[in-house]
Amino acid sequence: MSSLDHRFPELQLLNTLLERASPWLRADAISSVTVQDEELPIWCLEMGSTSPEVPAIGFFGGVHGMERIGTQVLIAWLQTLLTRLEWDEHFASLLGRMRLVFMPMVNPGGLLLSTRANPAGVDLMRSAPQDANSRVPFLVGGHRFSERLPWYRGRVGDEVPVEAQALFRVVRERLHSHAFSMAMDCHSGFGFRDRIWFPYARSTEPAPNLPDAFALRALFNRTYPNHSFYIMEPQSVSYTTHGDLWDFLYDEYLSAHGGTFLPFTLEMGSWLWMKKNPRQLFSWFGHFNPILPHRQERVLRRHITLFDFLIEAACAHEKWLPQGELRKRYRHEALVRWYRS
Repeated sequence: MSSLDHRFPELQLLNTLLERASPWLRADAISSVTVQDEELPIWCLEMGSTSPEVPAIGFFGGVHGMERIGTQVLIAWLQTLLTRLEWDEHFASLLGRMRLVFMPMVNPGGLLLSTRANPAGVDLMRSAPQDANSRVPFLVGGHRFSERLPWYRGRVGDEVPVEAQALFRVVRERLHSHAFSMAMDCHSGFGFRDRIWFPYARSTEPAPNLPDAFALRALFNRTYPNHSFYIMEPQSVSYTTHGDLWDFLYDEYLSAHGGTFLPFTLEMGSWLWMKKNPRQLFSWFGHFNPILPHRQERVLRRHITLFDFLIEAACAHEKWLPQGELRKRYRHEALVRWYRS
């Protein structure tokens, strides 16, 4: 094991995955960053069809380097999918009818350094060239004071960080090019519940695809009634921010395309891990990741049902996307649930 493998076990896991040379997996190094004399690739992995006629779904992780569990969850699930393709004829057939895209390490420099920001000190989830429509929480909502403080957006006029540029390129070329697409970005954060957020983060106004998000939530709850540990809601219900990557890509899609693009963020609630193991409170790394091996294994398998559901739902989107009067009813019910004020 090299020194880098020891300091960066997630990269070793990803390299092992790439070395399987599966005929089902396509891999591209979209860009790279250099940290501590190490050149770190930003990988995009793909499975399935590239036809714009099929639905597409992307899974993303490692946007915040401190939140390593998001990268670990995606790599573990990728290992499962590649193994399934050795025997699962249904899944192999499904891939012929859709496109799967993965960026498990959007911010490899932050992962190596175990920092929330990229190596330049910029919080990628505050770095998009878009301001919130209303007041945001001090610092947390994004600021331009100093890279020494968390949630730093960068200076006015700076280029979008290379890591965000790589994500933009992948989403524009491999998701926006399809008539229907979804994205799931895996994070960990404070809270006792796992949350699934969708736009907007920049505004308390309802997003145009509010009925679609509500329909997907209703479909998941009907299909898996015992998975009630997820709270699905617009991010603005919790707080608003400047420079949200997914808000920016969502608005960009709405302005240039006529299909459907639904970006989601999975916020794995880390307070539950700290409640069960209070010693994690004394470790900054422990605020965002399960420390004990059995709890890490539990998190690695916890979200497989959700991910598998999203693949199937994307492939069958025409059966659940609301139309006509149902769309109006879902919008009304969503407004009552999330926008009462």
